[in-house]
Amino acid sequence: MGAELDYLRELNILSVTFRLALAMISGGMIGLERGRKRRPAGCRTYMLVCLGAALTMLLSQYEFTMVSTHWASLAEDIGLRTDVSRFGAQVINGIGFLGAGTIIVTGRQQVKGLTTAAGLWASACMGLAVGAGFYECIALAFVLIFLCIRIFPIIDNFIRENAKIMNIYVEFESLDNMGTIINRIKTQNVQIFDVDIERGREKRSRNPSAVFSVHLNQRKTHTQILSALSDMDCIYTIEEI
Repeated sequence: MGAELDYLRELNILSVTFRLALAMISGGMIGLERGRKRRPAGCRTYMLVCLGAALTMLLSQYEFTMVSTHWASLAEDIGLRTDVSRFGAQVINGIGFLGAGTIIVTGRQQVKGLTTAAGLWASACMGLAVGAGFYECIALAFVLIFLCIRIFPIIDNFIRENAKIMNIYVEFESLDNMGTIINRIKTQNVQIFDVDIERGREKRSRNPSAVFSVHLNQRKTHTQILSALSDMDCIYTIEEI
C-alpha cells in the first residue's frame, strides 16, 4: 500500500488523473449536503472549488519540477526561482471573494451563509491537499468537514434550543400593539434587554416588526416561549432568529 501511495505522490498522468478525480468527488460529496438544504453553494460549487484548488497545487508542482529539470539551464541563465507554496497561498486568499458572496444579512437581521462560506474555504484547503498528494490528510479532513456539516447541526440546534438568550422576530398589526406584546412576553418570566423596532412600509416589510432580545429566567424551551406568543391575534409572523 505504501508503494502505491508513493507512486501516486509522483507527478505522472495517473497521479494527476487520480488527484483531480478525488478532488472533484470529495468536494462534490460535501456540496451535496449543502445543496440538500438549499444553501447558496451546492454540489457543483464545492466540486469546482476543490477541483480548482487541486489543479492550482498541481500547477505549482509542475512548475517546480520543470524548473528543476527541463527548464533548469534556462532558469539558471535568467535567475528564475519558483516557490511551490505561492499558488496555494493565493487560492486561500482568493477564495474569500466567493465566500463573501454567500453571506447575506436578511431583512430580519439574520446573518446567513457563514457556514457555506467556511465550507467553501475548507473545501479549497482540502483541494490543495489533494493536489499535493497528502492522501492521509485528505481522508481525515473529508470526514471531519462532513461531520461539521452533517452531524454538528444537531448538537448546535440542541444548544440553541436550551440557551438562556434568544432573539424573537415579531411582525404585528400596528405599533399600538407593542405594549400588549411586551406584556405577554413578560408573563413568560423572561427579561427583555433589547428591542429593535421597524415601523414597516419600507424595505423589510409593509407591517411593523420588532426583534426582541430576551433572557430566560427559568428553564423553558424556546418553542414554549414562541407558542405562548403565537396565539395573539395582532401578531402576523413570529420566529426565533
